[in-house]
Parts: sequence; C-alpha cells; structure tokens
Amino acid sequence: MNKAGKVAIVTGGSSGIGKAAALGLARAGYEVAICGRRPSELEAVSLDTQGYWAECDVTDPIAVGAFFAGVKDKYGRIDVVFNNAGRFAPAVSFGDLDVVTWQEMVNTNLNGAFYVAREAFRAMRDQTPQGGRIINNGSISAYAPRPGAASYTATKHAITGLTKAISLDGRVFNIACGQIDIGNAATDMTTHMNKGSLQANGTMMPEPTMDVAHVVDALLYMAGLPLSANVQFMTVMATTMPFIGRG
Repeated sequence: MNKAGKVAIVTGGSSGIGKAAALGLARAGYEVAICGRRPSELEAVSLDTQGYWAECDVTDPIAVGAFFAGVKDKYGRIDVVFNNAGRFAPAVSFGDLDVVTWQEMVNTNLNGAFYVAREAFRAMRDQTPQGGRIINNGSISAYAPRPGAASYTATKHAITGLTKAISLDGRVFNIACGQIDIGNAATDMTTHMNKGSLQANGTMMPEPTMDVAHVVDALLYMAGLPLSANVQFMTVMATTMPFIGRG
C-alpha cells in the first residue's frame, strides 16, 4: 500500500509506545499528527516526525474535537488513528480501590478512547474518499487481569467491546477497526518489571520484556492493509511473559 499522502494520528504520542509508533509511522511514509498532555515532549517528537502536534487531554471531549479539527485543517483527511492514550494505576486489592482512582482510569482509558474513536469515525465517515482505519490499544489485560488492577482490567475489557462495536457500525462507511493487545513492551513505563511484578500467587517476579520496535512492526502491518482487509485483534508480547497460564 502506498503510504504517500496517508495521514495518521497517534494519541499519547509524547512517550513510550505512542512515541515509538509516531516515529515508525513517519519513517514508513505517513504524515503523522500527535497529541498528549506534555507539550515540550510532543514538540521534541514532532521534530523527528515533521508533523502536526497539539496539547490535548483525551478526557476532555472538546479538546479532542479541537485536535481533530486541527489535523483536518492541516492535512485535509485522516486515514489511520492509533487510539493509544492511556494510564496505569498503582496495584491495590479490589476492596481498597479508591473511587477517585476508578473514575480517573475510566475517564482516560475508556471515555478518552471513546472520544478519540468517535472523532475519528466522524472524520472518516464524512471525508472523500470515505473510510479509514482505527486501531485501539487494548492490552493483555483485556483478556487476563493482573492482581490489584481492577480499574485497568475493566477499562481494557471495555476497549474490546468498543472495538467490536466500531467495526460493526463502520462497515457501511468503509471504516475498519482493530485492536492491538500488547504484553510487556520495554518502555519507561515497564522498567519496574525487570525488578519484579506482583504475581497471582502473591510473589514478586521479574518479567521479560520485548523491544518496542516489535510493537511498531505489528502496528504498521495493521495500518498498511487495504480497507478491504482487517486485523480484528492482534496480540504481540514477550514470548515468555506470564500470560498463557497466568494465575
């Protein structure tokens, strides 16, 4: 597929998987627009992507709408959206989970993903030629929880339902939607895994990680398919991480 002129959006593009994805998409020939909450980091990434950037908190639907309007004003259309922005919370047993923490996780990981996907859907539905692709960042936790992670687990399970709903409603508008479920990619957010992560049996165990480049490769494959084909769900993970057989 010819990437020349294709426009991709990455939310949470200032660091971690989002940054790696933005850089990878730019190297592959996409025009890349990024957003996030840290303007200095976004600007630094944009020096490499040579693309549009804007500060945007995905929990604010008005800010999300303004960001998408800015992208459309600059590039004229939107072809791929990597719906990536999300957050973790400290591990805590379910009975001790604070309501504020729950609400913050839902606001970012679920509500924010909905606001982004809705703007992407509207843009792709209304543009000419019609259509595009939305890739939601799920997680291994969309299938199997970690201990002490109820809020994160619940939001990631919800992303799977969101992905399926978008896929179904998008058919008539030539909008494809898939989900990438990532396990233990080596980023700043997962460095603690080398020291030890809480396991289901109560022990702490170091967990293997994989180079984030493998996530980018998987994402590029999903993004590069013609709209007549779709990867509905893809799991890319460190081979020996405790997922199959977790618990």
